[in-house]
Amino acid sequence: MNKNDLRVLKTKHNIHLVLTNLLKKKPLSQIKVTELCREANINRGTFYFHYREVDDVFKEFFGEIMLDLKESYHEPYRHTDFFDVENIDPKTVRIFHHIKKYEDFYRIIFSKEVSTEYYYMLFDEIRSIFVEDKNMVHHGIPNDYLLSFSANAILGLVIEWSRHDFQETADEMNVQLVNILKKYGNRGDARL
Repeated sequence: MNKNDLRVLKTKHNIHLVLTNLLKKKPLSQIKVTELCREANINRGTFYFHYREVDDVFKEFFGEIMLDLKESYHEPYRHTDFFDVENIDPKTVRIFHHIKKYEDFYRIIFSKEVSTEYYYMLFDEIRSIFVEDKNMVHHGIPNDYLLSFSANAILGLVIEWSRHDFQETADEMNVQLVNILKKYGNRGDARL
């Protein structure tokens, strides 16, 4: 069966939604295949056709979300070789639209009830996006520290937004980020 088959995509989407709902109630380690199948209204054979264990579902879903995050991060840079903080249009920033799209997932990640393992997985993914950014200016700062600082700056904004129960719109968060970059970023070389 083709992985791009509409039936496969719908089944996997349903399993991802069910996993997200179950993660709101309990940690990943306590979710069993039987429970996931029952809630997703699929049989175990269907589950095992696509996955070996519940962890595989999480990894696949996490990977899809991180791919979307990466695309969202790169959006303001698609049409420019040089990033000028002073002239960035907040409407080109897409990170917060991504967060809003996957709000339930991020509510789980930033919940005080879940393992910090999720946070570090997200941190590592965001950091890896910055690793790929060849335009990041280091100014003599050790690369590892700059990458970690940058990843935590983005996560800090998202955590605070989460603490506000995601009440601000994604566009309002874009403006916040751009204002912070303009005020505290090094002119002409700060990156989102």
